[in-house]
Amino acid sequence: MTGSSSYLAKPGQVERKWYVIDAADRSIGRLAAVISRILTGKNKPTYTTHVDTGDYVIVINAAKVKLTGHKASQSTWHYHSGHPGGYKSRTWGDLVKAKPAELFRHVVKGMLPRNRLKYDSKLKVYAGSEHPHSAQNPVTLEI
Repeated sequence: MTGSSSYLAKPGQVERKWYVIDAADRSIGRLAAVISRILTGKNKPTYTTHVDTGDYVIVINAAKVKLTGHKASQSTWHYHSGHPGGYKSRTWGDLVKAKPAELFRHVVKGMLPRNRLKYDSKLKVYAGSEHPHSAQNPVTLEI
């Protein structure tokens, strides 16, 4: 096909927006799926696989997120300190109380592709309802 071409976004041409999402009383998995699409830019018509076309996402009220089913007691977060006998695991119910931002970031990162574009650096998660990004003029996104 001579003369036809596809649109490919270039890194300098990408316009990024900032979105604020309230996680209070929302299911953690469904919310993370929507956020991962926004971070990768798959919600835009200019999506290109090799260029980061995604937007920034600010998540507030991560401590009030809803864990459906048996996730609070059966899902665990495993980690190792690097020392002998350093394997530890905590349930998601404990993590929501102790480190809600870490749990939310962990769930969203699991839904992002493993490549060098580092989509998770555009995710800002806060346990409370306040965030320091008012200078970026974020738009509230209702899901």
